[in-house]
Amino acid sequence: MEEPREVQLDIMAHGHKEIGILEDEANSFPNQSTINGRERQRSNRWLRITLYTVFVLSGQSAATLLGSLYYEKGGKSKWMGSLVQLVGFPILLPYYILSPSPSKNPIQNPEKRPSVQKLASVYVALGLLVATNCYTYALGLSYLPVSTLSLISSSQLAFNAFFSFFFNSLHFTPYTINSLVLLTISSILLVFGTDSAASDSSTHISKGKYVIGFMCALASAAGYGLNLSLTQLAFKKVIKRETFRAIMDMIVCVSIVSTSATLVGLFASGEWKELKREMEEYEMGKTSYVLTLTWTTILWSLFTIGSVGLISEVSSLFSNAISVLGLPVVPILATIFFHDKMHGIKAISMVLAVWGFVSYVYQQYLDDRKSNSATKAETPLDEFNR
Repeated sequence: MEEPREVQLDIMAHGHKEIGILEDEANSFPNQSTINGRERQRSNRWLRITLYTVFVLSGQSAATLLGSLYYEKGGKSKWMGSLVQLVGFPILLPYYILSPSPSKNPIQNPEKRPSVQKLASVYVALGLLVATNCYTYALGLSYLPVSTLSLISSSQLAFNAFFSFFFNSLHFTPYTINSLVLLTISSILLVFGTDSAASDSSTHISKGKYVIGFMCALASAAGYGLNLSLTQLAFKKVIKRETFRAIMDMIVCVSIVSTSATLVGLFASGEWKELKREMEEYEMGKTSYVLTLTWTTILWSLFTIGSVGLISEVSSLFSNAISVLGLPVVPILATIFFHDKMHGIKAISMVLAVWGFVSYVYQQYLDDRKSNSATKAETPLDEFNR
C-alpha cells in the first residue's frame, strides 16, 4: 500500500517542478506591452535623430553661406563673424525654462549629481574652446572662398575620430581608416590649390591670405573635432544623463561662456568702434546688414541644437559625420551664388571627401545592424515570433 502512495507523491512533486519551470520560462519572455514600449522608444529616438539632423544640415549650410555673404559685401570684423555663431542662444531660453526638470526618482537617476564646481569647470573649458574655434573659423571664412572652407572643414571628421580614439574608446575599422585617409588627402590637396585660388580674379585672395585662411580653417576643424569628443566625454563621465534638459544645460551654459569670451575679444580689439561705419558702407544697405547677421545667428543656433542632440542620441563622431554630410551642398551653392571657381584640384578634393563620408556612413550602418542583431538575440520572444 505504501509503494503506490510514494509513486503518487513523486508524480505530484515532479508535476509541481515542471509547472515552476514553465512559469519561470514564461516570466523570462517580455510581454506585449514591453515590446510595444521598446518599439515606441526606438521610433521616438529615430524621430529625434532625424530632427537633429535637419537642424545640423540646414543650419550649417545656410549659416556658412550667409557668413560668406557678410564678408563678400563689405563686412570686415572677425569678432563679429565669430559672435554671430554664438550669440543666438537667448532664443532658446523660453523653451529651456519651460522644459520639464529631470525626475527626482532615485531609481531612474541612481547616479549622484555632479557638483557645481565640476560642472562649471566643464562648461568654462568647453566654452573657451568653442570661442576659439568660432574665431578661427571666422578668420578662415574671411580669407577663403566658401567652397574651399567647406572642403577643409570636412577634415573635422578625421580629427574627431583621432580624438575619440583617446577620449571615447573608438575602435578603428578598415572602413573608418579608409574614411580618415580620404578626408586627410582631400584637405592636403587644397594646399596645392593655393596658386589657383590666388590667381582667381573673382576671389581676390593673395597667396599669403590663402595660407593664413587655410591654417585657420584647419585649426577650426581640429578644435571642433576635439570639442565634440570632449562633449561626449563630459556626458558620459561627468553629467551622466542624456536627457533633453541636460542637452539644454550644455548648450546654454557653454554658449554663455563662449559668448562672453567673444564679447571681451570684440571690445578689447577695438573692432566694435568700426561696426557703425561698416554697416553704413555695407553694399546691400543697413537693413540687409542687420538681417544677414540676425539670420546667421538664428541658423547657427539651430545647428548647435542639432549637433549637441546628435552627440547625446548617438555619438560625437556621428554628429560630426552628419555635419560633413552637407559638404557637397555648400561648394555647389557657393559656385552658383558667389561664383567660386570649381577648378580640378577642388573638384577632386570634393569627390574624395564625399567618398570618405560614404565610407564612414557604411561603417555606421554595419555597426547599427550588428547592434540590432545583438538586441534581437537577447529577446527570445522576438526569435520565437519570427
